Amino acid sequence: MLKLENLEISFATNRGSLHAVKGVSLDIDAGESIGIVGESGSGKTVLSRASMGLLAPTATRTGTVTFDGKEISSLSREEVRETWGTGMAMIFQDPMTSLNPFLTVGEQLIEPLIYHPDKTRIQTRSNARLRAIELLDEVGIIEPEKRFDCYPHEFSGGMRQRVMIAMALINEPRLLICDEPTTALDVTIQAQILKLLLDLCWQHNISMIFISHDLAVVRYVADRIAVMQKGQIVELGNTEALLKNPQHHYTQTLLAARLS
Repeated sequence: MLKLENLEISFATNRGSLHAVKGVSLDIDAGESIGIVGESGSGKTVLSRASMGLLAPTATRTGTVTFDGKEISSLSREEVRETWGTGMAMIFQDPMTSLNPFLTVGEQLIEPLIYHPDKTRIQTRSNARLRAIELLDEVGIIEPEKRFDCYPHEFSGGMRQRVMIAMALINEPRLLICDEPTTALDVTIQAQILKLLLDLCWQHNISMIFISHDLAVVRYVADRIAVMQKGQIVELGNTEALLKNPQHHYTQTLLAARLS
């Protein structure tokens, strides 16, 4: 479904070129869940944004990123819009900065339905509203009809993250990229969000890339784990096998830090 080959990404800065991703190759199949772990600055988020074609103008990229056999950088503007949402979608780390504070949650949810009527079969605003309310209920928002007309600041952190999940899923993507979606949440809410993501991916047959610095969280959601350090994947393997017998010193260090 998604294939990265020899991916190199650098950024132009005042101090010269910053090499953020170095020769990364990775692929994900339909129905598979992959966890990407590493400390802050290891290149995880840059890798996820490259997969979506969301790199900043200051970035230079070599290597290939293909989705359904098509190179992301070669897609037209319309093809990119079609790929986002209906092909793959992203849940960002901080929902408060990702949601528009001037629009109701409902308005932000129905926008992609109206923008992609040929893909979603939603032709009217009233039908889009019904679909959005249905999805808010599915992700655990209480009184979804009422909450549809609320603004982001009227939701708790956990509820805003549920809204972001609903927004990512509303166009029924086949690949979901989660960039540390539970980092700012307390342990109880974190567990609820992780279970919700797993349940939704299973119900809708969605592949998932889950990015985190926490091996315990990734263990819960991933079939395979890729460990990143300084822009490189230093270890990749089946989740249980990798955690039981880590081969790379950095993976061993991450595990030791988690257990200490």
